[in-house]
Amino acid sequence: MRVTGALGGALLGGALVLALAGCSGVPDPASAPASPSAHATPRLPDPSAGFDYQLGGAYPPPTGVQTVARDRTAEPAGAGYDICYVNGFQTQPDASERFAQQHPDLLLQTGDGPLVDPGWPDEYLYDTSTEARRDALAALVGPWIEGCARAGFDAVEIDNFDSYTRSKGALTADDNVALAAAYAAIAHRHGLAIAQKNTADQSERLRGLGYDFAVAESCVVYDECAAYTSVYPVLLDVEYTDELGEGGFSAACAERDERTAMILRDHDLRTPGDTGYAYRACAG
Repeated sequence: MRVTGALGGALLGGALVLALAGCSGVPDPASAPASPSAHATPRLPDPSAGFDYQLGGAYPPPTGVQTVARDRTAEPAGAGYDICYVNGFQTQPDASERFAQQHPDLLLQTGDGPLVDPGWPDEYLYDTSTEARRDALAALVGPWIEGCARAGFDAVEIDNFDSYTRSKGALTADDNVALAAAYAAIAHRHGLAIAQKNTADQSERLRGLGYDFAVAESCVVYDECAAYTSVYPVLLDVEYTDELGEGGFSAACAERDERTAMILRDHDLRTPGDTGYAYRACAG
């Protein structure tokens, strides 16, 4: 789910110039400044702890919630375990036009302009098809990941790994895997755990790259949860009221794997007080 967030305008300039002018490969995480916890083994979320997914806006976590995912532009919740959302394979809506103007060569292009995500038409797909472009994208996104660590987050989730499935054949899974590997190295360099986001069929491959746990949307609806729990020690699953519904959620909670924390949310991830806001966690 890509709901909120902003590309840092200052980061969209100098980092790319350096990447295209002199880089011959993805920046070596070992050469970058490390955060104080860079050499610690990343801590994972507890699947038995309460969980909330707050990409639509930050708010005080519900009672009992210890694991909270928020956009990288928000402050950590500080409830126990904080996950930082980063859109690593597409633009964020409020920065798409600026990115297209500044870095058209890093977006997939069509005769009508940048290729859009059909489900999110205000997001443009990054072009991961060459090493040079992947280097440049890693140089842009890397500081965002580091920023998550400096802000106090415990982990990062990188969204839209599956952009190649919406690229009209311009990208391959291998293209995105190469960039995903760079993101994992950067996250670990800065002491963060890194979560796979969706794309269940690539779980074994991403786990082999060092991804630590999974964040999934609607894995019950699409019968994909086992693809994550078969390789990861923790799965955080977000189901939606307009898909699974209350009855389906109750049944899913009763059958869930012990590795899985599962919640039911409204599809727009609204905040409390907004019309349509919904949040429910499995009991026990």
